[in-house]
Amino acid sequence: MLALRLLNVVAPAYFLCISLVTLALQLFLFLPSMRQDPAAARLFPPALLHGALFLFLSTNALGNYVLVIQNSPEDLDACQGPPARRAPCPPPSTHFCRVCARVTLRHDHHCFFTGNCIGGRNMRNFVLFCLYTSLACLYSMVAGVAYISAALSTSFAHPLAFLTLLPTSISQFFSGAVLGSEMFVILMLYLWFAIGLACAGFCCHQLLLILRGQTRHQVRKGVAVRARPWRKNLQEVFGKRWLLGLLVPMFNVGGSGEARKKERSTDK
Repeated sequence: MLALRLLNVVAPAYFLCISLVTLALQLFLFLPSMRQDPAAARLFPPALLHGALFLFLSTNALGNYVLVIQNSPEDLDACQGPPARRAPCPPPSTHFCRVCARVTLRHDHHCFFTGNCIGGRNMRNFVLFCLYTSLACLYSMVAGVAYISAALSTSFAHPLAFLTLLPTSISQFFSGAVLGSEMFVILMLYLWFAIGLACAGFCCHQLLLILRGQTRHQVRKGVAVRARPWRKNLQEVFGKRWLLGLLVPMFNVGGSGEARKKERSTDK
């Protein structure tokens, strides 16, 4: 338990450090290199477009990250305490988290990178956090590849060029042919690639569960859920004004809270 609570503190700090390093590389390496591009005399310079796109992705990723932390799943005080007092709680939709030390409604899983449980209230923000974190990391990797390609005069046209970049760069770094800043960017390329793929996988898996009307906790426990249309399951999580929440980090976009209240009243 001590190791889990320590991970609950280290993982958010790790995510914030990666975010700060990514922002610093974008501001002090990638954007200045784009300003030196001869094509920058156009109406919309590449540096401006790149900065606007990265600002949009990073703002949505960090905004939904904060909303996931602020909007914790409902804490059922009536379910805490002796086992006899936990009887009124519906077992299929509640779970006691040992890390958070509380019983939450519509529990899905505990996310160590946010240090919080994921449930009905912050599920939409968690999915969007995974989506925009994946896009921001993959986009930073593309920008980093363009920077390294120009700095080292390396071509990535061959499919295996990215896989052989790290071992080749390590040998060149110790021989003095690659600078320390360039080597650091190369290491970040693989880290962005790994985080981007992992977050994309989490996002796709979570969307599949939402379409089925299930949570990860229910799947793990083998709890059967009532069959409903996938559109209703999707609207319950993302709300009626889902497009607004997709573009701007918001907590309540309408529809999802009322649907959860109706379902809770029917369960009673």
